[in-house]
Amino acid sequence: MGARRDLYPAIECLRSAYLEADGHRIYFEESGNPNGKPVVFLHGGPGGGGVPAYRRLFDPSAYRIVLFDQRGCGRSTPHASLENNTTWHLVADMERIRQTLGIERWQVFGGSWGSTLALAYAETHPERVTELVLRGIFLLRRRELDWYYRGGAAAIFPDEWEKFCAPIPPAERDDMIAAYYRRLTDENRNTRIEAAQAWSMWEGATVSLLPNPGRVAGFGAEGFAEAFARIECHYFVNRGFFESDGWLLANIDRIRHIPAVIVQGRYDMATPVVSAWDLHCAWPEAGFRLVDDAGHAFSEPGILHELLEATDRFRGR
Repeated sequence: MGARRDLYPAIECLRSAYLEADGHRIYFEESGNPNGKPVVFLHGGPGGGGVPAYRRLFDPSAYRIVLFDQRGCGRSTPHASLENNTTWHLVADMERIRQTLGIERWQVFGGSWGSTLALAYAETHPERVTELVLRGIFLLRRRELDWYYRGGAAAIFPDEWEKFCAPIPPAERDDMIAAYYRRLTDENRNTRIEAAQAWSMWEGATVSLLPNPGRVAGFGAEGFAEAFARIECHYFVNRGFFESDGWLLANIDRIRHIPAVIVQGRYDMATPVVSAWDLHCAWPEAGFRLVDDAGHAFSEPGILHELLEATDRFRGR
């Protein structure tokens, strides 16, 4: 690989608005070229919210960049709400935003949980998708949740796993997701926040190849952690609200005609490479970029390079 790419320069938001649906107020924004190629960026979590750096994955002279904060997180309200908050509500929100903006078809870009939502949206509305760029593949199967919350990743990060287990009594540790869900939905705010911070900091500590204390501290910030942990755990307890385990792979034929790139870090501990490999095998037409010196985060140099290469390649289609 030659010189690795860096993010495009900072881009200001050109327009922001809110969508009202099902008791939620959903933030969305546009930046870049108002007459450019439409692309919608899907953040991770679920519950992570958007940040300005995400705009910088796209050439602002070529793309009309749409970002939105999914229900309950970021600038969307009510904060950390679980009511009317499912994968299919988010798919419907994407369609409402597309229609509000007068966009006929758009590129869909999603990383981590964003890749899950991107696949769910594309398989529901394939006629609305021009291309897919997917990073850190998460298919929300039981085996993936078991890896991260039943001891798989703990074998690599035993020190961080010990911190993650600390709020949960030993008698409840056979099902960490259920144990955390009880605390994240507890009436006592202190109980919720303690659990939220431990849940979120476990993820912050394990998403990059090399340690990043600043990221861990950011994940532990009270406002971020509460929405991130509650919404994420809510989705995981409910298995993503899919009809069956492996639903996304089972329906992949609906989108195999859509141009796509899959980008995956070899040493991704949050969404292990086997999921990207399974998607690649089910969808051989999609480009597959396995980055050998990367973990999960989009900011890993090799992953960032491949994402920018993909958005640049698709900008002229």
